[in-house]
Amino acid sequence: MASENPAQCPPPMKATSEGVFQGNNPLDYALPLVIVQICLVLVLTRVLAYLLKPLRQPRVIAEIIGGVLLGPSALGRNTDYLHAVFPKRSLPVLDTLANLGLLFFLFLVGLELDLQSLRRTGKKALCIALAGITFPFVLGIGVSFILQDTVAKGTREAPFIVFMGVAMSITAFPVLARILAELKLLTTDVGKMAMSAAAVNDVAAWILLALAVALSGSGRSPLVALWVFLCGSAFILLMSFMIPPIFKWMSRRCPEGEPVDELYVCATLGVVLAAGFVTDTIGIHALFGAFVVGVLIPKEGAFAGALVEKVEDLVSGLFLPLYFVSSGLKTNVASIKGLQSWGLLVLVICTACFGKIAGTVGVSMWCKVPFSEALALGLLMNTKGLVELIVLNIGKDRGVLNDQTFAILVLMALVTTFITTPSVIAVYKPAKAPTKSEYKQRTIYRKGFASSQFRMFFTFHGIRNLPTIVNLIEASRGTGKKETLTVHAMHLMELTERSSAILMVHKARRNGLPFWKKDPNVDSDQIVVAFEAFQQLSKVSIRPTTAISAVSSMHEDICSGAMAKKAAMIVLPFHKHMRIDGQLGTTRAEYRHVNRMVLEHAPCSVSILVDRGFGGNSHVSASNVDSQVTVLFFGGHDDHEALAYGARMAEHPGINLVVVRFILDRDMANSGSVGVDIDEPTTIEARSMDDDVIADFKEKVMKNTTIKYEERVVGTASGAIEAIREHSRCHLILCGRMPEGELVASMRQKSECPEMGPIGNLLISPEMLSPASVLVVQQYHTQLSMHSLASLKEDEVTTDQGEYDSN
Repeated sequence: MASENPAQCPPPMKATSEGVFQGNNPLDYALPLVIVQICLVLVLTRVLAYLLKPLRQPRVIAEIIGGVLLGPSALGRNTDYLHAVFPKRSLPVLDTLANLGLLFFLFLVGLELDLQSLRRTGKKALCIALAGITFPFVLGIGVSFILQDTVAKGTREAPFIVFMGVAMSITAFPVLARILAELKLLTTDVGKMAMSAAAVNDVAAWILLALAVALSGSGRSPLVALWVFLCGSAFILLMSFMIPPIFKWMSRRCPEGEPVDELYVCATLGVVLAAGFVTDTIGIHALFGAFVVGVLIPKEGAFAGALVEKVEDLVSGLFLPLYFVSSGLKTNVASIKGLQSWGLLVLVICTACFGKIAGTVGVSMWCKVPFSEALALGLLMNTKGLVELIVLNIGKDRGVLNDQTFAILVLMALVTTFITTPSVIAVYKPAKAPTKSEYKQRTIYRKGFASSQFRMFFTFHGIRNLPTIVNLIEASRGTGKKETLTVHAMHLMELTERSSAILMVHKARRNGLPFWKKDPNVDSDQIVVAFEAFQQLSKVSIRPTTAISAVSSMHEDICSGAMAKKAAMIVLPFHKHMRIDGQLGTTRAEYRHVNRMVLEHAPCSVSILVDRGFGGNSHVSASNVDSQVTVLFFGGHDDHEALAYGARMAEHPGINLVVVRFILDRDMANSGSVGVDIDEPTTIEARSMDDDVIADFKEKVMKNTTIKYEERVVGTASGAIEAIREHSRCHLILCGRMPEGELVASMRQKSECPEMGPIGNLLISPEMLSPASVLVVQQYHTQLSMHSLASLKEDEVTTDQGEYDSN
């Protein structure tokens, strides 16, 4: 009989073809067909992700939609396309690759769950998590009875009830972390509460799913399900004793900053696969073994982070989208027919949303969480994602969910995740920063060069600038006899598609905590070590914060952080770093945009630090500080601020300050070499203010023997440049971003970085050959001058010579 129906048993696909010139169709062979499928998936999902980016949707939404579009719901309606690109005999290969990618992704999800932090979860977060599971689970059971009477007739009752309950009660931990980071809520109280509750929810959901899988086996005897559950429990217990000590040993042999041994990474991936094989043999699912290994690997040290970095890109970028296609090929929206089916879809969506939101809001308010925060928590906990699809696919594969029920639940997951971001934006506005009236000390320069306490807000992208930042803080702390300086150090972390939840949650959990309150058992990273060592040697209070955001909105975090901390000055890293050859090379061009936006919108004074190794490559203790700092003074508000900061630094016994004031030679100016009307009223008024500031500086600050004041009379721009070159042999140069006066007007020219101002650009030019670090200072004003704003325009390279010539 078999020979009469050969079409029912197609031959297995060969791996590779001999090429079209040999008469082979590549789509009839496994490898070229999988390549086409992967490329198609990647292109479609990335295009959808780009289109959905303005709506601030997580990439998982684009991948779910892409999977559905490639399946029978949309493009798959064309049977020629479906049989050519996704023929049935190719699906085992596609499913195997997709599940392999999913296996390692679930391992990463497990890595992102920290059992130590779960143990520290407060009662409030625990109550919210349990309510967010229990209430929707109960409602899911109720909906399961309705579905069994209508579209899911004939399904096995016990597994179906559990699968429906789990599908309704899941919160997607990794997707939630990304949404919180995107909305800048990750480091807020709401964000921390949501992540804690979601972590508890995730663990509970996996336990319930294990129960559902055990119940959904095809074995007729209930003893089979019991054996599966008992063996699964024994597996977890055994792994709990074996995995942590082995990986702690590996972690100790992988110090921070050193490359992780390839043998350890290979061994870890082997363990993940072996654990998957064991749980699949037991009858649960291979995914559980991978997840358990990920959860049990210790999160301390560099090893866990290195594993994420090595595995995540390939898995999340290449293999995981295949799982969404595999899921989409099983989803046929056309199977939802008639008013009854669409009504059931609305019922399922409303029930899922109501269960999560009502349960979370009710218990949150009982825990005395304000209503707006409670509602935001409810909406955030309603986030579904990949874990939801995993539950539904296991249910579909085990025969618990039919095509119609599966399609309804996939659409429910899509809708609930899609509405999360816009609904949270609509209902929740984080507490605003202090109003301007509450915040007065926005500059370092004050009348009389007062040495009162002030706050500085340092920002950094990584460890490259830390030695210079620490030495600059040391130089800014004054005499050391009393604590006059408070430093807030913000670590700027870019939110990218590859940013993993483990990194974001770890930073969020430690955000704002003093260093001495950290867990003593956790290995400190290099940033913490640098600041902690400095704190122990000085009287400066350093308070760390973390900002996780896209580069396009990073300036908002800096400005709001400085406003909240009432800083007098923000210190930004320059977008270039010093190379081995002594020249400046671009670190990230995007950071230039961040600096420009901060200069335009900052609530206080701003300075940009060009790092050429001020103080050397390590922290210099107070007794060993011996640095020469030069202030170049031409005139204007920015120069007043630079002078005031220099005066602050001069209080340190190890800082030798040289103030060089540049004065225009009137005779040469009148002869026409500098085309400016020196009798213009605003020029005279500005010059008078400069004289007052210098006189005040001499009276209050010049008593210190480590300060030298010099006046250089020059008549031409070239003379001024030559004088600057003479004074550039020092450790640090301070200058105003936009100095004022007729001399500076003659020095303005086209420059690569107009936001640095004419003097700043001169000091960083290759012709200057200066070894000194440079700090370009802008004084705070409620409204920047048109001239200052013009220099910040991204596409304009300003030259204002004509403006001065026209006066």
